[in-house]
Amino acid sequence: MTAVQRSTDLLELKRRCRSQANKARVEAHASAGETAGLVLAQAGLPLERGDREIVSGFFPFKNEITVLPLLAKLASEGWVTSLPVVMGEGQALQFRAWMPGEPTRPGVWDIPVPLETATEVLPDLLLVPMLAFDRRGYRLGYGGGYYDRTLAGLRAKKPITAIGIAYAGQEIAEVPHGTWDEPLDWIVTEKGAFRAERD
Repeated sequence: MTAVQRSTDLLELKRRCRSQANKARVEAHASAGETAGLVLAQAGLPLERGDREIVSGFFPFKNEITVLPLLAKLASEGWVTSLPVVMGEGQALQFRAWMPGEPTRPGVWDIPVPLETATEVLPDLLLVPMLAFDRRGYRLGYGGGYYDRTLAGLRAKKPITAIGIAYAGQEIAEVPHGTWDEPLDWIVTEKGAFRAERD
């Protein structure tokens, strides 16, 4: 099997996995969506803050779990909170400072993003959305590769921590992944948190 065939097979495997994962997330959101965001905020982060200062969150897209209550809590604790901005296909994400309650504008897919006047930042800790995850910290996204490129770029510059945020019902036995897929350091759900199991 050639590298091109392996890549094509992996993409097809991910496509099928996304279809199943989306159904699971819809069910999880219907079951826990009303309270999960508040549960995350009450639990807080699963690790010591250390010298981390800047955290990136995300606005929930479709039936993603919300981290907005958690971002509000972190902002009240002195963190610099921020949101990602899609700059273009094939590009890493940009991050702009933003606190819950501040103005936004519609970004790609109409997801709210901070205004252009907001300060650009480089997060120390990223809260990452996803369709599915496994115990090793691999995540299934939407296929654009934005977070993989972003995590690879940030990890080349400084120590960062990536925390996947999802409903517990989004866990699967194994996420199909390639060498370019950047694993997460932690997974946090409404039912608890765990550190990714590295080989």
